[in-house]
Amino acid sequence: MRFGDLRERLGDVSPALLTDRLNALIEAGVVQRAVLPAPFNAQVYELTETGRAIQPAIRELIRWGGRFLFPMRKGEAFEPDWVLLALEAIARRTAVPQCRIGLRIPYPGGSAGFIIEGGSEGTRVSKGQSSGIAAIEAQFDVLLQILGRHLPLDEAVASGAAKIEGSSQTLRRLPSLFELATARR
Repeated sequence: MRFGDLRERLGDVSPALLTDRLNALIEAGVVQRAVLPAPFNAQVYELTETGRAIQPAIRELIRWGGRFLFPMRKGEAFEPDWVLLALEAIARRTAVPQCRIGLRIPYPGGSAGFIIEGGSEGTRVSKGQSSGIAAIEAQFDVLLQILGRHLPLDEAVASGAAKIEGSSQTLRRLPSLFELATARR
């Protein structure tokens, strides 16, 4: 990410503090500076191989903490990239049914789109629009209830909590693509 993008995401962090922290992470070999190719020509900060080595531990923390996410409290922030991170954390790493499903998650600032693909290598999650494939639209907390098998897809649609397009048979595979344990807080 660019410095400005990091600063924006970190709320009230001062530029001096962020610079100090980034320099410490660079010195430790966790983060490195890189330059995006033309036409961007922007300096960005990215994880090194050492920095990426923490990802399995972060995924486990996300999986553990997911049970405390909902219901959202007043004033809590929502970022589409957090959805991607959360979905990657709970994606199955073993063979799953072959399918391609679109997700649309509405939030106060717009709508985030994701593509979920299942196959012999497990579940892959990426940003993207779901035109032309089976898709579901639901708030993130409703989606987690569906993925955790606490709310059947048919009930979510019947209640208006979710909207679907395309094959409902394909969409019923969605929970099998993820491993999720949730509990109410």
